Amino acid sequence: MMIKKLAAFISAASLILCGCSGITAKKDLTYTDTLFDTVISVQILDPVDESVIKGCEKLCKEYDAKFSKTNEDSEISRINKAKGKFVEVSDDTVTLLQKGIYYGELSGGLFDITIGSVSNLWDFHAEKPSVPSKQKIKSAKRHVNYQSIMIVDNKVKLTDRKASLDVGAIAKGYIADRLKDYLKKKGVKHAIINLGGNVLALGTKTDGSKYNIGIQRPFDENGEPITSVKIADQSVVTTGTYQRYFEKKGKFYHHILSPNTGYPCENSLSSVTIITDSSLTADAMSTTCFLLGYEEGMKLVNLLDNVDAVFITDDNEIHYSDNFLKKN
Repeated sequence: MMIKKLAAFISAASLILCGCSGITAKKDLTYTDTLFDTVISVQILDPVDESVIKGCEKLCKEYDAKFSKTNEDSEISRINKAKGKFVEVSDDTVTLLQKGIYYGELSGGLFDITIGSVSNLWDFHAEKPSVPSKQKIKSAKRHVNYQSIMIVDNKVKLTDRKASLDVGAIAKGYIADRLKDYLKKKGVKHAIINLGGNVLALGTKTDGSKYNIGIQRPFDENGEPITSVKIADQSVVTTGTYQRYFEKKGKFYHHILSPNTGYPCENSLSSVTIITDSSLTADAMSTTCFLLGYEEGMKLVNLLDNVDAVFITDDNEIHYSDNFLKKN
């Protein structure tokens, strides 16, 4: 387990290093932390007051306190514990849940932020992770249905009292977009936000060139990239089986859970990377396309404007979306 965690950390660090070569160190202001169940970093490349990076830290901690399912006082946790009663929440939480519902509808229920009843059964960080019993999974997946989320103004409730929200597949994207908005208001034109491999570039490098963002070779313990993409003022988000997983009795279990089965999704994919303007869109779409599988996921991407994708199948073959190939 320690090797896998180290690899994830190196991968996150390599993305920043790959994207920020040639930056003048004197201008850098960087905030690093462990939040959102991962290592995060916000790096400002313009000469600004230190209060700006402190503002990023404040925002990250505020969002972690709102969206974390492990923090018992978070808004998401309070909704989960309310047993079908309305809970008053912030505008951020309402917007996040509305986006989750949207992607639930777009995916026909494959992307579902009420996956919490199932994801709570799986602990991919445990020293000795175990596979939940079939009976527990069968029972839990009955309560996965995004349509049980009811929103009235700033009040939210789950109509199924045993349903449970888990916004992990969308929250980091939302937070990255809000950090970008904050930095732009502060006059920042060049920055790189990395929320555990969820990378958002504000503008270009200070010399006007694009960032070169590495996409990890699946299961490479050193986090070496299999390929890279060049971006400016865009976000790159990868969902991969190698990010959190364990093996038990010769069988491989990863963290991308299917609402239909309650078990890790089984298809020919190792990872899906989405490149687009909104980090939230990239975050949700990377999970959605992974759950759809290679053929259906690629069809969906090719129907969308300004969304590029890199799919890596379990034979380590790289597949690019039509829009990506047209631009490169």
